[in-house]
Amino acid sequence: MENDNDSLVLTPKQVGKLLSLSRGVLYSALHRGAIPCIRVSPRKILIPKHRFLEWLNEGGGENLHPRK
Repeated sequence: MENDNDSLVLTPKQVGKLLSLSRGVLYSALHRGAIPCIRVSPRKILIPKHRFLEWLNEGGGENLHPRK
């Protein structure tokens, strides 16, 4: 079985845990494109690890909550 650290993709659950986001805030950010992701089926979203790490290093977390 593959180690989680070796995986090329992250699940929304893993990203939510890493960023301490609620499920609702996380999925809202994914649907808005605030977090880079790939929809592999109507019910499956994956986050490429390299794109997530680039986004995080560029300060991507600043755009998670939409301004009202």
